[in-house]
Amino acid sequence: RLRLYCVPVSAKMALKELSSLEKCLGLKKPNKYSTQGEKKVPVLQNNQGSALVGLVTIASHLVCEAQRTELLGDSAEQRAVVQQWLEYRVTRLDGCSKDEVKVILKELNQYLEDKVYMAGNCFTLADALMYYGIHHIIMELAVEEKERYLNVTRWFDHIQHYPGVRHHLPPVVVLRNRVYPSSQH
Repeated sequence: RLRLYCVPVSAKMALKELSSLEKCLGLKKPNKYSTQGEKKVPVLQNNQGSALVGLVTIASHLVCEAQRTELLGDSAEQRAVVQQWLEYRVTRLDGCSKDEVKVILKELNQYLEDKVYMAGNCFTLADALMYYGIHHIIMELAVEEKERYLNVTRWFDHIQHYPGVRHHLPPVVVLRNRVYPSSQH
């Protein structure tokens, strides 16, 4: 039985995600962030004087700043899929109720059935931010629950081992013999 719930992404957690993303992107000079409003939305004060507000907005900006725009998608379709998953992250995953966890895991499991990454055949910003957003859920899953959501578990394990992604998060143990067919380990 799932005994989990989604927790609202705390300001502290969102700022750690952005810091990890900066490192993953190879940005040398860390940005200074603050938060605003009741929900403590992340804010990046831009060099041009204007503030960038929101996890997805700032993350997309960091990708452009690092000149890694391929992480936003190489084609119009892939860019739309990346944006779709970034929006899913902030509208469905962040702050979801305990009852929604099973639905979200089922949706993701079905979606990832024939995919290695969220938006095609290569790693994108959607993979990084979905990984950060779902980490606390996967970390709490029992072995049987991880087996029930094999595609999510396989994707998650792949992303947690992707170079530079997991900075601030502890690794999640995945029993590979149960998740991967014998030909893959």
